[in-house]
Amino acid sequence: MRTLKLANLANLALLALLSVGCAGGRRAFPSTSTDLELERVVLYRNGVGYFERHGQVEDSLLRIRVRRDQIDDLLKSLTVVDAKGQAVSVSMPLDPETWATAALSALAPGRGSLAQLLDGLRGTEVTLHTTLGRIRGRVVLVERIVDEPDPDGPSAPRGAGSGPGPSQRDYKVTLMKGSDLRVVRLSKVHDVTLHDGDLAMQLHRRLDASSGEGMFQQVEVAIRLVGAKEHDVRVSYVVSAPMWKPTYRVVLPEGRGGKALLQGWAVVDNTSGEDWTEVVMGLTSGEPIAFEYDLHTPRTVPRSDLTEAGVRRRAVVAMGETTYGEYDEEPEPEPMEEAAFAEDGDYGDYGGGGGGSGREAERWSDKDALAADEAAPKAKKKSGASRSGALGSVAQGAAPASGPAPSGSASAVDLEALRRSTLADARAKQVSGMTRYDLEERVTVPNGSSTMVAILNRDVEAEQTFLYRPGGAGIGYDANPYRVVRFVNSTPFVLEPGPIAIYSGNSFVGEGISEAVSTGTSATIPFAVEPSILVSSKSEYTGGEMHLLRISRGVLEVESFSRTTTTWSVKGKKADEAYRVLVRHNKAGWNYELVDPPAGTEVLPDAYLVPVSVAAGRTEGSLEVVEQTPSQTTISIWDGRALELLETLVLSADLTPDLKTKIQPVVDLRREIGRIDTEIDGLKRQQIELDQRADETRQNLEAIKKDPAAGTLRKKLSDRLEDFTSEGDKLGRRVVELQSQRLEKKIALEDLLENLELTTPRAAKGKAAAKKK
Repeated sequence: MRTLKLANLANLALLALLSVGCAGGRRAFPSTSTDLELERVVLYRNGVGYFERHGQVEDSLLRIRVRRDQIDDLLKSLTVVDAKGQAVSVSMPLDPETWATAALSALAPGRGSLAQLLDGLRGTEVTLHTTLGRIRGRVVLVERIVDEPDPDGPSAPRGAGSGPGPSQRDYKVTLMKGSDLRVVRLSKVHDVTLHDGDLAMQLHRRLDASSGEGMFQQVEVAIRLVGAKEHDVRVSYVVSAPMWKPTYRVVLPEGRGGKALLQGWAVVDNTSGEDWTEVVMGLTSGEPIAFEYDLHTPRTVPRSDLTEAGVRRRAVVAMGETTYGEYDEEPEPEPMEEAAFAEDGDYGDYGGGGGGSGREAERWSDKDALAADEAAPKAKKKSGASRSGALGSVAQGAAPASGPAPSGSASAVDLEALRRSTLADARAKQVSGMTRYDLEERVTVPNGSSTMVAILNRDVEAEQTFLYRPGGAGIGYDANPYRVVRFVNSTPFVLEPGPIAIYSGNSFVGEGISEAVSTGTSATIPFAVEPSILVSSKSEYTGGEMHLLRISRGVLEVESFSRTTTTWSVKGKKADEAYRVLVRHNKAGWNYELVDPPAGTEVLPDAYLVPVSVAAGRTEGSLEVVEQTPSQTTISIWDGRALELLETLVLSADLTPDLKTKIQPVVDLRREIGRIDTEIDGLKRQQIELDQRADETRQNLEAIKKDPAAGTLRKKLSDRLEDFTSEGDKLGRRVVELQSQRLEKKIALEDLLENLELTTPRAAKGKAAAKKK
C-alpha cells in the first residue's frame, strides 16, 4: 500500500509544466561524459560531429554517460577498439518514457489537476484522508460544484452577505465501499493512499520519465570489456553538433591583376557541455547524408492471433507406402564452435555494440550518482601543444591566441603584413569525395564558446574588374555594374559557401558571399557597386538563312534559323587604362546556340559571361552577341525556294563529284521549268492587259455606233480591236506551246526524283557530331 501526499499528486498532475519551467535551472550536462580523454573532433556541415576518445581503463566495465537527445546517434555510430581485449556487449536502461506511455494509456489519468487525476483513476481503490476522517473505497466519479452549501460546514449567520459574492468552486469525490456510496469534498482531502501497488509503480515510472525529459538529462551506457585487466580503449561516435562556418579574406595586389592573398577561417562552436582541450580538429566540407533514427525506444510488432488455429486443425487419413532402396548414411553433425567469450582467448582488436541485455532505469539520488562517479574507470591524461584559434575565442573565457604582440607602430593592412600575421597549418585530404581540413596543431575550444581557426593562407591568381547582371546592382542601380574580384581556387581545398571580405590599397573595400568553389575553378565575387559606369542593351529578332539537309523523292528537308542579336553598350568616364565589363548574358532559350562567341566568353549553365571592352582614352564600348536556334521543315520541289537551295548545294565545296552528278540534272530541269514558268507568267499578264484594252475598245465602238459623223473613228477603233485579237491569239498559242514544254520537262524531272535519296554534307556532319556527344 502506497501513501501519496496531496502535494505529490499535484506535482504529478502538473508535471509537464514543471519540467519545462525548471529546465533552465538544470545543470548543463555534457553531450557525452566518460573518463576517457577527448582526443579528436571532426565537424561537418550537416549538423553532426565525429568524436574520438582514448585512455586506459582499469576495469571490465566502461561507462559512458550520454545526453538523452543524442543516445540514438551514439548507438548508430559507436565504435569501441580495445588494444588489449575485446568489447563484448553494450547495455543501457530502456527509455522510461515508453513505460509511462504504456501505463498511462491503460490508466488514462487526467492532466492538470488533482480532480482530473482522481477522475482518471475510476474503479481504483483508494483511501482519502480528510479533515473529518478516513474514507476508503473505489473511485466512482468526481463532480465539479459551484456555490453549493457544505452540509458539514457551519451555517451562515442571518443577514450576513445577502448580496452576490464571488463564486465558490469545489469538487465532490464519490467512493463506493460494498453497497454504500460516500461523498467527500476534495477541499477537505489532505492525503491519498493507493492500494494498488502496480498503479503506484506506474506513476513512479511516469515521474521517472518526466524527470528524464529534456536535452540535458543523461543515459548511462555500459560497455563490458574482457580479455585483460587493463584495457587500452579508443571509442569513437557521431552525435549532433553545430556546423562549422567558413569566412574568407581576399587581399588584392596593387595592379589590376596578379597574385592575390586568399585567407580562410573556420568558426567552430562548442555546445557539447565540456571543454575541448588540446584536441586534434578536422573540418569536413561536402554534404554527407545524416539522419535521425530512434534506436533507444522499444518497438513492438503486432502479430496474428492464431489461438483458434489449433482447434480447427484436423488430420487427413493417408495410406502408407513402402519403398525399397539403398540409403546413404546420415553425416555426423559438425562439432559446435567453442564459446566465444572464454576468459583468456584471443579476441582481436575491435569490439562494437553487442546485443547485451538492458537493465531497468534507476532513480539516482545525489549519493548514488557520487558513488557511481567514484566507481567509474580512470583514464590517463594527455599533454601537448595547443592553440585556441588564429584569432582567439569569440566567447568569454576562451583561451587567448598564442604568439607575442607586435612591437612598435601598427603595420599597414597590406598583403605582406596580413600574410605574415596569419598562421594556417591545415592539410587537405580527400575522403570519399569530400575535402577535410586537418589542423596541424591541437586546438582548445572552451565549452559555450566560438573559436576562429585559420585554415588557409595561399596566393591565388586574381583580378579586379566589373560584372553586370540584367537588372543592375539593385534598386537605384538598374544600369550599373558591380565591382568584382575574380580569383582561381588553386588551393587543394574546396571553399565552402561563406562571406568574403575584400581588401585593397591597405583598407577594406567591400565584402561578398560565394557559393562552393571547387579546386581549380574560378569565382566571381561582387563586393561594391560602380555608379560611374552605365550598361545598356538592345535586341533584334530575325529569321536566318535556310540550309538543305536531305532530298527524298522531290521533298526537300531544310533547316532554318531564328536569330537573336543583342548589342551590349558600356559607357563611362574617360580612363587612362583600358577596362572591361563582364556581362552576364542570359541565354535566349534552351535550344539557342551562340554564333561566333566573342573572345573570352565563359559558358554558364543558363547564361554566357561575355566581356565588353572599353579602350584607353574612350568613353564607350559595345559588343554584339548573336544566338540562333535551328528548326527543320519540308518543302516541295515546286516551291519557289527549292531552286535557290539546290543551286547553293551545287556550288558547295563540300559536295562530292558523285553527288554533284546526281543533283546537276535535277537543278538544270528545275531551272528550265522555272524559266518556262516565268515566261508563261509574263505572257499571261500580257494577255490580261490585251483583254482589258480590247474591252475598252469595244465599249468605245458601242458608244459611237449611231453617230454618223464618227465613221473615221469607228474604222480606227475597229482596226485596233482586230490587232488586239490577233495579238492575243498569238500569245495564247505561245502559252500553250510553253505549257507543253513544261509538262515534258516536269515528267522528266519527276522521273529523276523518283529514286533520288540524297543527304547533304551538312546533315552528315551534324549526325556525326551528335554521335560524338
